[in-house]
This record gives sequence, C-alpha cells and structure tokens, in this order.
Amino acid sequence: MLLNLSNHPKSSWSVYQKTEAVNKYGEILDIFFPSVDPYADRDYIDKLAEDYLQTCLNKLQLTKDVHNAVHLMGEHTFVFSLTNKLKKNNIKVISSTSNRNALITEEGKFVQFNFVRFREY
Repeated sequence: MLLNLSNHPKSSWSVYQKTEAVNKYGEILDIFFPSVDPYADRDYIDKLAEDYLQTCLNKLQLTKDVHNAVHLMGEHTFVFSLTNKLKKNNIKVISSTSNRNALITEEGKFVQFNFVRFREY
C-alpha cells in the first residue's frame, strides 16, 4: 500500500504516476496533508509529526503488504520530522520527482510539472 501524504491527491496524478505507484505499491490511499502553522515552534512540529506517524502506522497495520511506503511531500520541517519518525519504524518514505516546464506568455507564466519517478528518502 502507498499512503499519499501530500497536497496532491491521487485523483490529480497523471496516468503514468498512478500506474507506477500501483505497480510498485498496490493500493494508493490519500491522507490529508496538514496545514502547518508558519509560526509553529519545533515542539509543535514534532507533536504534529508524531500524530501523523500514528495515523500512518494504523493505516499500514491493516495490510500485510511488504511493499508499503509513504509518499511524503509538503512543508519542509514537517516532512523532515515525519520522515525521520517513519524511517525509525522501518517504513519506506518516497517523494515524486518531476520535470518542470515553464511557459511565459503575454498572459503570464505557466508552470507544468511532469512526473518522472519515485525516489526514496
């Protein structure tokens, strides 16, 4: 199972990204990414990461799949804290890589990200 803990639900992923995820991890389950208070201190981040660690562990305990992973992308200090906690619990943590294509027109700048692969933290 792949837990998708990001601001991009699987419904917004490209066909290629979904296919890669399913081939490597089986089922994909979205988990809401928290809104991280920019004024929060380290203790707040650590507590939030601990709460999400428990959520992830609870979801992953429901499956016997040996290919479990957490796709984790978002606010950097939270991601760093949760990644460390997940890895200490022997949970694989991955991010998605992409090519960034920018197009500048008279209407403005448009950026499109094209999924390339998953990369382990």
